[in-house]
Amino acid sequence: MKVVVVGGTGLIGKKVVDKLTALGHEAVVASPSRGINSVTGEGLAEALAGAAVVVDVSNTSNWEDRAVLEFFENSTRNLLAHRVGHLVALSIVGLERVSNQGYMRAKLRQEQLIRAGGQPYTIVRATQFAEFAATIANGMTEEGVIRLPQAQLQLIAAEDVADQLVQAALAAPFNGTYDIAGPRKASFEQFVREYLAAQGDPRKVVVDPHQTYFGVPVVADELTPTAEARLGKVDFLDWLAA
Repeated sequence: MKVVVVGGTGLIGKKVVDKLTALGHEAVVASPSRGINSVTGEGLAEALAGAAVVVDVSNTSNWEDRAVLEFFENSTRNLLAHRVGHLVALSIVGLERVSNQGYMRAKLRQEQLIRAGGQPYTIVRATQFAEFAATIANGMTEEGVIRLPQAQLQLIAAEDVADQLVQAALAAPFNGTYDIAGPRKASFEQFVREYLAAQGDPRKVVVDPHQTYFGVPVVADELTPTAEARLGKVDFLDWLAA
């Protein structure tokens, strides 16, 4: 089966491509570096010809509100225009609860376009990746002190995200949305302390009820599933050890 992976050179996309290929499927890497641009449409028709499934894990490095919105709107509309039999899109757990931030609004808009597109689809919402632990710790460091929100995470390993996306791609369209998450829920503080311990990092950790998650106000369970989720297998401590 031919599966086009949009964003197939990124963290998740590479793993999806490798897993599909190992299972004997034709996995086509769609990214601007390969001459296939879902935002401009360059090379898209040729790449999608004969494809049974599109897995969209595309992303942008420009998080400015208008730029990120235009990215996801243009990319999603272009993908929908080609009417592939099943569109699988990776999204984020809790979007409605954090939609006051530009990137989250753009992802919510992407979901809305897919639902209204009249094409069979599956939207897989993931919690934050284990691979982002360093970004969280470093991005919230002020004068050598890590200031963290008083909120919960359920970190999921990229390997588990890729497994779930491959399962979705090979299954019938869900025509809905479901959440995936790591096997353990804990506070920002707990996960960051585990990360620091594994790195031998002596930085001080402080829980600040006014701290945001990169501009997103979070105080409790905004970033974790509120209903039943499909859980990954890799605990954060095991991921650190590996």
